[in-house]
Parts: sequence; C-alpha cells; structure tokens
Amino acid sequence: MTSQEIRQQFLDYFKEKGHLIVPSAPIVLKDDPTLMFSNSGMTQFKDYFLGYKEPKAPRIADTQKCLRVSGKHNDLDDVGRDTYHHTMFEMLGNWSFGDYFKKEAIGFAWELLTEVYKIPKENLYVTIFEGDASENLARDQDAYDYWKTHIDESRIINGNKKDNFWEMGESGPCGPCSEIHVDLRSEEEKAKVPGIELINNDHPQVVEIWNNVFMEFNRKADGSLEKLPAQHVDTGMGFERLCMALQGKKSNYDTDVFTPLIAKVEELSGKKYTGILEDEKDIAIRVVVDHIRAVAFAIADGQLPSNGGAGYVIRRILRRAISYSYRFLGMKEPFLFELVAVLRSEMGEFFPELVKQQKLVTEVIKEEETSFLKTIEHGLKRIDLIINETLSKNEKTLPGAEVFELYDTYGFPADLSRIIAEEKQLTVDEKGFDEEMEKQKQRSKKSSVQKVHDWVILEEKQESFVGYDQTETETYITRYRKIENKDGEFYQIVLSKSPFYPEGGGQVGDKGILIPSYTEGFDISNPSVFGITDCADIVEILETKKENNLIVSLIKDLPKDAGAVFYAKVNATERKNTQANHSVTHLLHEALREVLGTHVEQKGSFVGPDYLRFDFSHFSKMNEEELKLVEEKVNSKIKENIALLEYRNIPIAEAMEKGAMALFGEKYGDSVRMIQFGSSKELCGGTHVKNTGEIGYFKIQNESSTAAGIRRIEAISGDKSAEYFKNMEVQVKEISALLKSRDLAKSVEKLLEENSALKSEVESLKKEKAKGETANWKNDFTEKGDKKLLVKKVSMDAGSVKDIVFQLKKEVENSVIIIISDADQKPMITVGVSQDLESKYHAGNIVKELAKEIQGGGGGNPGFATAGGKNLAGIDAALAKALEH
Repeated sequence: MTSQEIRQQFLDYFKEKGHLIVPSAPIVLKDDPTLMFSNSGMTQFKDYFLGYKEPKAPRIADTQKCLRVSGKHNDLDDVGRDTYHHTMFEMLGNWSFGDYFKKEAIGFAWELLTEVYKIPKENLYVTIFEGDASENLARDQDAYDYWKTHIDESRIINGNKKDNFWEMGESGPCGPCSEIHVDLRSEEEKAKVPGIELINNDHPQVVEIWNNVFMEFNRKADGSLEKLPAQHVDTGMGFERLCMALQGKKSNYDTDVFTPLIAKVEELSGKKYTGILEDEKDIAIRVVVDHIRAVAFAIADGQLPSNGGAGYVIRRILRRAISYSYRFLGMKEPFLFELVAVLRSEMGEFFPELVKQQKLVTEVIKEEETSFLKTIEHGLKRIDLIINETLSKNEKTLPGAEVFELYDTYGFPADLSRIIAEEKQLTVDEKGFDEEMEKQKQRSKKSSVQKVHDWVILEEKQESFVGYDQTETETYITRYRKIENKDGEFYQIVLSKSPFYPEGGGQVGDKGILIPSYTEGFDISNPSVFGITDCADIVEILETKKENNLIVSLIKDLPKDAGAVFYAKVNATERKNTQANHSVTHLLHEALREVLGTHVEQKGSFVGPDYLRFDFSHFSKMNEEELKLVEEKVNSKIKENIALLEYRNIPIAEAMEKGAMALFGEKYGDSVRMIQFGSSKELCGGTHVKNTGEIGYFKIQNESSTAAGIRRIEAISGDKSAEYFKNMEVQVKEISALLKSRDLAKSVEKLLEENSALKSEVESLKKEKAKGETANWKNDFTEKGDKKLLVKKVSMDAGSVKDIVFQLKKEVENSVIIIISDADQKPMITVGVSQDLESKYHAGNIVKELAKEIQGGGGGNPGFATAGGKNLAGIDAALAKALEH
C-alpha cells in the first residue's frame, strides 16, 4: 500500500463515519500569539475547543502539516539520529466537537487499524491515564473499560501525566489521552523481550502511532484546570509512522514517504544510503530529506527565511541541512533546491500549495543555499586565522568566545569549527563557548519573557468589533488581565463593543482613548463636546491585537472603576492614514500584476500610518520604467475616485467566482470579507477608505530584494505623500538659492566636474608626497633579528599609507613595516611584510594582535593587512607592542 493510498484510506474511512473532510491549515501561524507553527493537528481547531467559534461540523477529519522545532515541542536535535523523529510531519486526525466521546473514538481507532489497515491485533498496545493526585485527577476508568472490549486487559497500560495527559502549551485546552503503540519487531525479538516492557522507552520499532486525546479541561495561566463547556475528541496519528507499520519497514525513512527524496540525494551526491543509524553520511541524508519537507512547506505557506521569529527557525532548519550535506556528503554547490520537484511530485496531489508555489520555493531555497555556502567558505578563512593565531602563541585550545562569534554572528556551524580544530590537533574551549551560548539565551529570554495572568471576567457577553462602521462608541470592559514583561506591568482589556481594529493582515492595530463616564464634565449622551484630552481619568489604548477571536487592547493602568461605562475613540488621524496605505496596497498589487505579469503575488505587507511595505514574488529587480508605470497606474486609480464595494460576509466560493485574490498561507473560513475597488478584488479583513480619492497620492520610495524571488516596495500615501512633496519643494528652493540658478541639473553637473578635477589634483599631490616620505622612511628601518623593522606613528590617510607600505615592501628586503595613524581622530594600523619574509611573519596575525590595543579588528593576507579601532588612546600601547616584533 503506497503512502498516498494510506492517507486516502484514512480520509475515506472517516468520511463514511460522518466526518467533514477539511484541508490542512497553513503550517505557519500568523494570528496566534502563543505559537509560531502548527505543532499538532488540533492547532487550527483551538477556538472550537475554547468555545470562541462554532465548528463547521460536529465531526471533522483531516491531515495536518505540523512543525516541531521550537518551544515545548522541539524534535530538531533528534532528526537524522533515529528512525522516527521529524521536523515536519503529517498528523492524521479525527475530531468531535461536543458530539461523540471516548467510546466512539476508541471504537473508530481500533476498527481502522485492525480491520481496514489489517494491523495484527497482537502487535498493538494501548495506554490510559493513571490519574494524578496532585491535580485531583482520577484514573481514566472509562477509557479502560472501553478498551477492554477490544483488546486483552494485559495490553492496557497505565501511563503517567507526562505521557497520558496531553497539553498543547503552558495554557489552553487539555485532557487525558489514550495512546496506541505498535510493536514492529521480529518474532524472535518479541520472544526475548515482551513489547509491553518497551512502551514509551524510545525503542525504534516499538512506537506510538496514534493518540486519542479527550479534551475535558482548559489549563489557566495560574496552572489550575477548569472544565471546558463541552467534551471534545482530538486524535492524531503520525502518518510517517503509520506508513512504516503498514509497509513493513523498520524506519520511517525506508517508506515511500522518503525513498524518492533519498534516491534523488543519492543521484546528486553520488553517495549510497545504507540506513545505518551511526553512519554520518546516512545521518546527513536523513537530515536533508526531512528538512527539505519542512522548509518547502513553510515557504509555500508564506514564511520566508529571515533573521527573526518564524523566519529564523526556517533558516536554521535549512542551514542545518546545508551544513550536514557540506560536511558529510561533500556537496559544495547548491543542490537541495532540486529536491523540490520530487516533493511536489509525491505530495502535490494532497497539498496543492506545493504545485502552485514550486518555482518560488525552488528559487528561495537555491538562493539561501548559495548564500550560506559562501558563509561557510568565509567562515573557513576566519577559522584559519583563529587557528594560526592560536598556534603562534603555542596554545592548543581555540578561544570559545571566538568560535561562538563565528557561529552566532556569521552562522558558521560550531561542529564544523570543532572538526577543523581536531584536524589540527587542537581543541575548542567548550566552557567558554557554553558560557557565551548561555549569555545569548539569557538575553533572548529576558527580551521575550512575559507573564500573563488569568482573565478577570466582569460580564459574560459576546464581544463584537464595530470598527468598520464606527470609530467612536459607547462600551464597557467585559474582561481584563494583567501582564508583565521587560517594559513593566500592563493590562489587557476586552470591550463589549470595540471600534479598535486589531493588528492583522499586515495592518497595525488601532490606538486611541477610553473616556470613563465618571469623568468630570463628560456627558455620555453627547460625547462630541468632551474635549478633555488631558484628564487623568482618560485611558490610553497603546495597541490592539487579536487573540483566540478576542479583540484585546493594551493599557498601562486599570481604570479606578473598571465596571463603568466608557466612550471609546480611535485615533482618527492614524486610522485615516493607515487605511489609505492599506487600500493603496490593493491597487499596487493589481498594478504590479499588470506591469510585471500574473506570477506576481503578495508575500507579505506592513501597513501603518506613516508608510507601507509590500513584498511580492518576482525574480528580478524592477527598472525605473517599470516603477514609474506602476506608480502612474496606481495614481490613475486614485484620481478616478473609485468607490469601495465591501462584501462583508460572502461565501468564499462566491468570492473566488467574482475573481477575488486569495493568498497562499492565509487561513480563510467558509465566509469571507471581500474588498473591491473597481477591478481590484481581494479577500481582506482590514479597514479601508470609502473611495480611492481619499488616498491622495501614491509615491514609491524604494524597491529592493528581501529574499530570492521576493521584491519589496516601500511607499507613502495620504498625509505623508503631501509632506514629502512640501519638503521637496522647500529643498529645491534652498538649493536653487545656494547655486544661484534655476537650472539645478546643469549647475550640479558643473559642480561635479569641478569636484572631479580637484580630486585628481589632490590625489596627485598625495602621491608626490608619498614618494618623498618613502625616500625619507627608508632611513628609519632598524635591524632586528632576521628582519628590518619600521614602526611609525603618522596622521596620514589610509590610501597614502597603503601606497607607501607597498612601495617600501618592494624596495626594502627582509622588511616588516607597521604604520599607526590617527588621521581624522580614528586609529588605523597598517602592516606590510616583504615577500621574502611572508613564510616567517604574517601581516594578518600581527595586525589582529595590535588591534586589541585600539579596541578594533581587521585582517588580511601574509603580506598586507589593516585594522581600524575605536580607542584612540590605545595608539601608544600599540606602538610599544609593535616595537617588540
């Protein structure tokens, strides 16, 4: 049975059992502050479990893309070293939202595994929750009783809280679970050790394949448990492990989920995969084929590699694969990108985003490979310098701090540094490395740690967003909670009616104020007359975000009467400019597709009151003509004063029929909001102008690259574009006055010509001066051992010093030249070594040692090197040290 057939059979089985089959949610989460990635099948259904949203159906089944490389659930370090851990994996799941519970879920699981998939019953074991006295949780007797109708009681095992009480994170839905384990060992192995003794002991052939979670509780921030409004079922079966069991393999990597990818790696690398666990070559191949799936799906879902957040995680996974292939497969050129076509062929039928985004995914991975391979080559040169300096001091240990700097700043793998050190009979100062790593972790932890208290409920009421129609409204606080972070203590509040747009879809969240009804002089029935912006009772809304379908606004201090009636008012100026920028991104998207082609798709955006940023797929830099044409098209639409057509609650199928643009990586419901300005039609939840004329004018300020195949436009509109042209007008008048001319282009051209002539004259004078200095300095060399040494302090520019040093190197045999300059109050050290001494003295090592005195750094080759620094006062110490050479 192929993996495609196994997946389809699962979905068909649950469809027959009355389940709605839904597509996988994106692997990257954009609207959940608690998670970066979907790390389990239940992630997309969390709001259903918490009661924030109504499910599409009481029974649902799917296959969900999952990623476990951060936070509590992190399998990255295990990948490649065993047969069954993965970064990206598929979770086959069936769900019940207040419909069936333990009896039916257990029955479905047993029937599917034993009667449909035909797994021998004697190979299966199940676990149930044994209870936990510390939380006053009883043993799951119901699960035990249901299981013993299907399986011998000797195969039902009590499991502790760690293994049999499932929790998604520090807080959220949770409950007891019942795992199903399969014993895939040979009969001979089973005779030696019973399978029951190997459950949850990390045996590669006795593995968990299915977990049935019975959601009964919600874990609160204070650690306590509360009953959920209804009982739910959340199950997850590891697709890769199921394939291993059904295809009679001993490793996930031996199934057809991975064998086509492995075959391609073998073809490209010339290395044969043998499946040996300890073989570094085989570990590398497993790492590559696992990681390419994770990276490809993340990019297809809209997450590009970057230096922060989820993008950093994706870059780290990809670089881990590149590092392994470089070190153990000998792959010095990009090749991972060629695996994308294989992945599309194997999985594109079930995951159409791989088909749609294949070109983008391929180009991004290729560019990342090319860049990181250059980093590795650069790192090899730097590690050589560190090694040479270590050896020059007759030491045997590379400084841990410098090895860490290579890893942290330049991305050079620490393991590779260790391997190179061992080849030179050196070691790495592991204690120093670990200390630097711990400092980094503490810095990261300190900047991100946030303590969130439980909600205090003031009134159980359905909260609503009214900000599409109103920017001011009477309201009250339904709930609040305290949060603590590096900036201090704050409160988050939820309003019964909120006019504040929550951050999302690239648009920043609204700011504003809350005026309590007890404010002196404020008439709640006639709010337009208040005019009391400096009253101490006014509450400032610092930001607004969305969490679990709640619109959450941040304030510094809780009002003295949180239960009062309030008047909420959005910052009108910021909202006006923000929505102008948001509307113009829609017009920009359409214009880019018209000018560059329909391959252009939005890949990210930022929309704030001061500017907009728009990322899009395109594989070359836009030229001036293209930029001008796009700008003209957008401004033409603005001038047409096109009225907004808003379809606030339209079925997604109808929206797509009308021609709406949907973005890959976004999660859409059955009903959506469609924004239309003439021929521009997009699915969007943001706020917008009522007609394009409100935008004013659109001006592109910059076009650049953010990743392979991704371009970025930064632009302004509205008030900011008006300010831009006013400032330009003032600057033109000032320059015209300075040049005493209205023909600015001609006047500037004349100045440039004069400047060029003066520069040439100055350079000629410098060279003449350098020739004179060279002649004078020849007399200043001193005999020192096997060399002639020249050490000088000067106030000359770097170019002149370089010319003199190179001239002296040629003319003075057996020479070492050290020049220290304080030109422009900036310390600079230049070292030259004549060619006949380069085997004995290394200019790069000398300059690096001297640079410590001026708090600087630099380097070069054996014959010539330079270093700049920050400590001008250290020049004398550097001179003294130079004279010792």
